[in-house]
Amino acid sequence: MATALTAAGLAAETALAAGPAARFHHGPPFPPMIGAAMLLVLLLLGLLAYLWFSRASGRRPPWAAAPEPPEYAARKVLAERFARGDITVDEFLERASVLNWTPGEREGGRK
Repeated sequence: MATALTAAGLAAETALAAGPAARFHHGPPFPPMIGAAMLLVLLLLGLLAYLWFSRASGRRPPWAAAPEPPEYAARKVLAERFARGDITVDEFLERASVLNWTPGEREGGRK
């Protein structure tokens, strides 16, 4: 029995002394995973830096919608005032012409 224990102990000591190649056959599995994790962290930091600097330069993010031109807000206010009865038809058409807007037509010129 003692011989079996010493043989197993000797085999374990030999495997430990041989280094990681003897234990894992191709080396330890964690260095490639550490490299992949570091690459992902660096990519994430690069993305965050790009978004931060593009935001600081005054540009809007790529997913943000373009701001609406002020003419649209003016048309909306004019239409609301006409619907409430604050202005007459003549005033409405006069002010719409100042905005270069023909009510009832879309931007492209067709309904």
